[in-house]
Amino acid sequence: MPFTNDFPRADIYQLLAPDLLHQLLAPDLLHQLIKGVFKDHLVDWVERYLKCMHSPAEVDRIMDDIDRRIAAVAPFSGLRRFPQGRGFKQWTGDDSKALMKVYLPAIEGHVPPEVVRTFRAFLEFCYLVRRNIITEDTLKQIQDALDRFHRYRKIFHRVGVVFTFSLPRQHSMKHYPELIRQFGAPNGLCSSITECKHIKAVKQPYRRSSRFRALGQMLVTNQRLDKIAAARTDFTNRGMLNGTCNSNSANAQSNNPQAPAAHSAHQNHDADEEIIDDGPTHFEAHVRLAYTPQRKRPRSITSLADEMNILDLHSLVRAFLFKQIHPNDARNISDIPLDHFPHYEGKISIFNSASSRFYAPSDLSGLGGMRVEHIRACPKWRNDYPRYDCIFVNSNPELAGMRGLEVARVLCFFSFKLDDITYPCAIIRWFNKIGNAPDQDTGISDCLTTWLI
Repeated sequence: MPFTNDFPRADIYQLLAPDLLHQLLAPDLLHQLIKGVFKDHLVDWVERYLKCMHSPAEVDRIMDDIDRRIAAVAPFSGLRRFPQGRGFKQWTGDDSKALMKVYLPAIEGHVPPEVVRTFRAFLEFCYLVRRNIITEDTLKQIQDALDRFHRYRKIFHRVGVVFTFSLPRQHSMKHYPELIRQFGAPNGLCSSITECKHIKAVKQPYRRSSRFRALGQMLVTNQRLDKIAAARTDFTNRGMLNGTCNSNSANAQSNNPQAPAAHSAHQNHDADEEIIDDGPTHFEAHVRLAYTPQRKRPRSITSLADEMNILDLHSLVRAFLFKQIHPNDARNISDIPLDHFPHYEGKISIFNSASSRFYAPSDLSGLGGMRVEHIRACPKWRNDYPRYDCIFVNSNPELAGMRGLEVARVLCFFSFKLDDITYPCAIIRWFNKIGNAPDQDTGISDCLTTWLI
């Protein structure tokens, strides 16, 4: 009983500060959705459904196949691997977030379409409410995903897996649209913020320590991080961090016309182009090979062709050189005679990785949405297994989603020099899309691998 109970004109709810009220009523993305609905409900319901519909031996076979599918997911930058499938003892929040990305295609074919669509609707709901910016159109999409989730989840009740949907964690999903309208986007304002602070204040300093009497080292690390944060705040107040590196160089060039012009990775920018300091940074996607080449790898195209079993690698390199030397030639590469292609018989350098720098406005991180991801293509990753990452190739920026992207897998990075020009190259295996629209059940674009290099 609150002490204000007998006060005639006291309302405890109005006495609460808006920020505290926000914390009390804000959606809990980590425990309600990720750990609650996904891990404790849906994943468990799938296993119980299989036990209700199949014999114990068949259930074991299906679960083993699901684990094999999860373990066989193609490596991609930022996508976690599960070599043992979903069979790990303690699920952390990061484990659940990573498993959410690969679990839906793993169960397809083993459960009815209604179950698959239940997962699809929930995942769409979860990813929508985790956006940093939510508009009215986003709220309509959230409500649509919630309605589909409530409609398709009834299959678990029909087959006897669950007897009631009166579950507090799933019931809380109904209040998300209204709470978002009242308090804003819940990302970063739920209980996961304390989890992030624990990682930043305890786990990361411990990993940076020598692991021996680590408490003192952790305290020193946190003190230095606090000083860096205070210095950044002071520099910001002084106006020392306004703008970008490109805008600073442009301002210096305009103030001193005799100074040498600054060159970016792409030198086709207009000198009179205005750079907005507080807006997104316009930057073409750029891929750069690793600094150090591999020593015990082939040093010629012939030996590389033998190692990778690509008989026409010489022809591919010659065609690549022709397109680089004659970028304005509109002819199809297959219509050009082979004797028109330049020859190259020199040395090559092979690299195990490359860094991709690109602008991702939908995932704000760093300066104006800039991101850096590493692509790896090495025959022995961590002295254990080969790793060849998959990539998205932006083929048509005008199309939305997967319609403007191509999928490929990098088999090798190498470079060579011809006429004092260094040519970075990549051998990739293309994937073909099945159809022009996502799958109706999973909402995922299906792909098939091809052996085109």
